[in-house]
Amino acid sequence: MIFRECKVINICFHGIGKPERELQQDEAGYWIEPELYEETLDEVAHRTDVRISFDDGNRSDIEIGLPGLLRRGLTATFFALAGRLGQRGSLSATDLRELRRHGMTIGTHGMDHLPWRGLDDQQTNRELVEARLRLAEAAGTSITEAALPLGRYDRRVLGKLWALGYARVYSSDRIWTRADAWLQPRYSIHNSDSIGTVRSRCLATPSALRSAKVAAVGLYKRTR
Repeated sequence: MIFRECKVINICFHGIGKPERELQQDEAGYWIEPELYEETLDEVAHRTDVRISFDDGNRSDIEIGLPGLLRRGLTATFFALAGRLGQRGSLSATDLRELRRHGMTIGTHGMDHLPWRGLDDQQTNRELVEARLRLAEAAGTSITEAALPLGRYDRRVLGKLWALGYARVYSSDRIWTRADAWLQPRYSIHNSDSIGTVRSRCLATPSALRSAKVAAVGLYKRTR
């Protein structure tokens, strides 16, 4: 059955606390209170089947996100936006190196927080190649993982990422997955969540029916 093959849960944070920059459309819904962040970390601190990531490269990643992880001996992958590096409210190159110093992984979320589906060749190069190089230089390490902005993808996007040698790619499909899968679905924590919904929607074993439905949607995205 599908749920027996699901061994890893990916949870994703975006912003924590009060933003220090003007938010783009629909970003506000992904900014959560520090209390929910701390409660979620407490919930997963002793689970070996949970992976943690952060998108968008907000300053709260290092001001709130990192200390919370360190207090519990946890690690995470931070998917930064190359185009926002050093800007007000966003991570800097020094921040990326500080995250690395504490054992965190740095990945790419692209350059300008654009969905990668439907881009022309020049835009695709900027988002998948130039952003990766800029982040690698800033962080002082190679970048091998990518998170899909807004969770949008299709066969062309995945094919390009594969051809560029990305070792792992993260989506926003809300389902458990195999630990060794190349395309890793995630659950984003939303400001409408509580620790109760995190437990029931993200961390509880999904029903076979729900797993099948989400898997079918993912298959459509990968092949369209």
